[in-house]
Amino acid sequence: MKKTSKKEDFEGKKIAVLIPCYNESKTIEKVVKDYKSVLPEADIYVYDNNSTDGTDKIAEKAGAIVCYEYKQGKGNVIRTMFKDIDADCYLMIDGDDTYPKENAREMCELVLNKKIDMVIGDRLSSTYFEENKRPFHNFGNVLVRGLINSLFKSNVRDIMTGYRAFSYEFVKTFPVLSKGFEIETEMTIHALDKNFLLKEIPVEYRDRPAGSVSKLNTFSDGFKVLKTIARLFKEYKPSIFFGIISLVFLIISVCFGTPVFVEYFKTGLVPRIPTLIFSGFMLMISILMFVCGIILEVIVKKHRQLFELFLINTKR
Repeated sequence: MKKTSKKEDFEGKKIAVLIPCYNESKTIEKVVKDYKSVLPEADIYVYDNNSTDGTDKIAEKAGAIVCYEYKQGKGNVIRTMFKDIDADCYLMIDGDDTYPKENAREMCELVLNKKIDMVIGDRLSSTYFEENKRPFHNFGNVLVRGLINSLFKSNVRDIMTGYRAFSYEFVKTFPVLSKGFEIETEMTIHALDKNFLLKEIPVEYRDRPAGSVSKLNTFSDGFKVLKTIARLFKEYKPSIFFGIISLVFLIISVCFGTPVFVEYFKTGLVPRIPTLIFSGFMLMISILMFVCGIILEVIVKKHRQLFELFLINTKR
């Protein structure tokens, strides 16, 4: 793909570079200056999330527009960013200097000129597994990718990357519910469910420089991501979610009820009344779960129809 390189390529378009930050004093100056050099026409926004190491002062001195979000968590920061800032293209990066500036213009061009709704900087197809020194992070990325692609019939290679570009329509119609690092997973699932146009480009990933510490907790944040996937699966695919639960209760009902009925047909007697009652109770729950799934699927479909109408009215 031909990359844009001149300032006038985006003439008349507003680009906002969004950098959520928490204690990134070691790297934020370089990140701000790097992206100002490759996107001189862009506004660089650094949203400080209760940093205690002077990140905000360093970012402001480097030329960024510094804003503040006092509710802790990356999801809370992105919610405020998306609400406050109007632009034709939004480029989201982390403040830890792990993403290359060289892909920035290409990602913005895809949004502005090719009408892509979300461009994903794909680390996992490039250098992530070699550069990242945290093996459980590697395993978690692969696990999350496999779960989402299986559940949502997709082929997204990097679900949890923090390097993305968005269209105005995506940003202004994305309901941010997550509070922490699970926000990237929520973004991806929302885009897949609402049929937004996605594009992935491989980007080189480099591990954090010496002295820069990751804020992501492998186990607690990993559990939150898995819980988010389960919640969104229930909300976006209720017929499948409740269908699986219904099938589990049906199997339990059949396992306990079959011996009772076999004995009844042989002898005409039902000596295990409690087992029969339990089997019937499991069958009732199975039917209820199945009906819940059907009703909720109708509601979700209606919501998608209303979202499409809302999206039409959101276009500028």
